[in-house]
Amino acid sequence: MANLITGCRILCSIVIPFIPALSQKFYVLYLIAGFTDMIDGTVARKTGTVSELGSKLDTVADFVFVAVCLIKLIPILEAPMWLWIWTGVIALIKMINVISGFIVEKRFVAEHTIMNKITGFLLFVLPMTLTFIDLKYSAIVVCTVGTFAAIQEGHYIRTKRFE
Repeated sequence: MANLITGCRILCSIVIPFIPALSQKFYVLYLIAGFTDMIDGTVARKTGTVSELGSKLDTVADFVFVAVCLIKLIPILEAPMWLWIWTGVIALIKMINVISGFIVEKRFVAEHTIMNKITGFLLFVLPMTLTFIDLKYSAIVVCTVGTFAAIQEGHYIRTKRFE
């Protein structure tokens, strides 16, 4: 069942490029995909069907969903240069975390901290605010939380405080 829910996210992600950005259909598919991301792991745990395949499928579904949304939204966003630079700094910190995790543990380490989850939630909500909050204001909140989450994640990795 959980893998079917994850598959629904992939299906929504495949359809999104073919509909207008920020349209009603876009938001419906976007919300369905986001909801499936929130519940597939819970369903797997509750039904005792957690599997390596499910975990990998979830990662693929997340990647496809994020990539499709970025491809769809970046061309319509009027992001100031400071936002691109700040986003690049966060990405650099995250890359350093991945490398540090591999050095410390000799494997990929993913930190599912509360702050990472809050950042993910804020990133998910962001497109739904674009019609009534200027990106330059909402991005400050998202980037501030994202920066803190990335630094915290790096600290946890380097001090071996894994969740």
